[in-house]
Amino acid sequence: MAGRRHMAGRASGLALPALGLVTLMTVAGAGQASDADCDALFTLSVRDAEGAALVELPMPDGAGWCLAWNHSVEGFEVLDCYRNLGGATVLERSHLPDFAAGLDHVPGRGRQVSDGQGGYWIEDIDEPVPGNRYRLRVGAKRVDHRLVSRGEPTLETLIKARADCADGDSLAVPAASTPISLSDLAAGRLVSVGLERRD
Repeated sequence: MAGRRHMAGRASGLALPALGLVTLMTVAGAGQASDADCDALFTLSVRDAEGAALVELPMPDGAGWCLAWNHSVEGFEVLDCYRNLGGATVLERSHLPDFAAGLDHVPGRGRQVSDGQGGYWIEDIDEPVPGNRYRLRVGAKRVDHRLVSRGEPTLETLIKARADCADGDSLAVPAASTPISLSDLAAGRLVSVGLERRD
C-alpha cells in the first residue's frame, strides 16, 4: 500500500442488503494513539473502483465504525455500525429513525428495539460482510455518506495513530476530524469499504 494516498471522501452506491444501515455515534474528542492502534493487523480502507485508496486507518481487533447517511426522501440520518472481529468486517447494528421508504426490519435478522424517540435500533445483526468489503455508490452531498466513530478508539484517535505510528508507510490520511465525508471524496462513484490485512 506504500505510495498510495488515503483521504476521506464520499462513497456512492451501497450494495448491502436493505437492512444494512450504519449507526452514527457521537464523536468524543481525539485521544492518544496507543501501541495497540499502531500494531493493528488490519486497516479500514475505502477504495475507488480502480483500487486506489481514498481512506485508510488502523482498525484494531474489536474496534468499530459506522456508516451514516441522510435518507434521500425524508432527509434524516440512518446508521449501519460495523466492528473488526478477528479481521472480519461484521455488521452489528443499524439505526432507523422512522419507517420511511426502503427502511424496515427484516424478521429473523437481528432484534428491533425502540430508540425511545420514535425510531428504532436493529440490534444483534452480527453478520459478516461477504468478501469482507461492501460496495457503495456514494451519494451527493445532500445524502452525505460518511464514516463516523463508534465507541473507542474514535476515528480521530485512529487518524492520529496513523500519523503517530510513522511505520515507514507513505500513506496519506484524512485530516484529524470526523465525520469523514465519503461524499466529499467520491460523490457519484462506486467505492468499496472494509478491512484489509496490513502488509
